[in-house]
Amino acid sequence: MELHFTPEQEAQLAQIATKTGTAPERLVEDAVLRLLEGAAHLNSDTPAEPNGDTRPIWEVMLDNLKDVPPEEFASLPRDGASQVDHYLYGHPKRNQ
Repeated sequence: MELHFTPEQEAQLAQIATKTGTAPERLVEDAVLRLLEGAAHLNSDTPAEPNGDTRPIWEVMLDNLKDVPPEEFASLPRDGASQVDHYLYGHPKRNQ
């Protein structure tokens, strides 16, 4: 495979190679290998999961909440979802 760069791209690559003490060919090879590793999921029939967790979101949320003490849940406002702007940003409460 042959790669062709513009003179400006070659100059940039040479400058980076000089600063990093790495051959330009090695920089290109490393970049292509990172690209191929990142695109490995494209060869699969299933979508890639960023952290490998394939559980539904509600299961992840329940798992994250299992260690929250009951008194913490009791202290949450009952209208937290409908008045989220009030609790997060201090906006006036909306009429119900």
